[in-house]
Amino acid sequence: MPARPELIRPDDAATAAAMNRAMNALTALLVALGEDSHQFNIVAERTNDTVVTAVLSLSVGASPLRVKHTEEGYLRFFALLTFALEYSTIRHAALVATTADEPFPRACGWAVRDGWLHPMDRRDLQEALTPCPDVTAPLRLAYSAPALYHPDEPTEENAHE
Repeated sequence: MPARPELIRPDDAATAAAMNRAMNALTALLVALGEDSHQFNIVAERTNDTVVTAVLSLSVGASPLRVKHTEEGYLRFFALLTFALEYSTIRHAALVATTADEPFPRACGWAVRDGWLHPMDRRDLQEALTPCPDVTAPLRLAYSAPALYHPDEPTEENAHE
């Protein structure tokens, strides 16, 4: 008997739907955070008790519109975000966005639940960002994350149709 439970592969339809949500979530993140240099860190606890992480660093500019990133970082990040949003193989996941700013970078975060990113408040995020003793980490100013536009949720305008 293996020490860790095996992961059960989600079906193709669930994975395709999660990929669509991951693309929508990434778009919503970029719109919410705006122009600047951002680093996204996602940490997920899988159902087999392993922890996986991914980092995506990118720079967003609007004139002309551009998003710069490394392909390898993007693919790993997008895959982990997809499986976190699909959530059959992920128990818990959180995404933290750090934006370069002087004199200190600022950070906000989202918990992954029910197939979408839900804002973390400043206090919870600050606790998560506090380094362990004997660990050097840059000081980041935490703020409450904005709610992200979810294209599948009804807006106030069309909720009464």
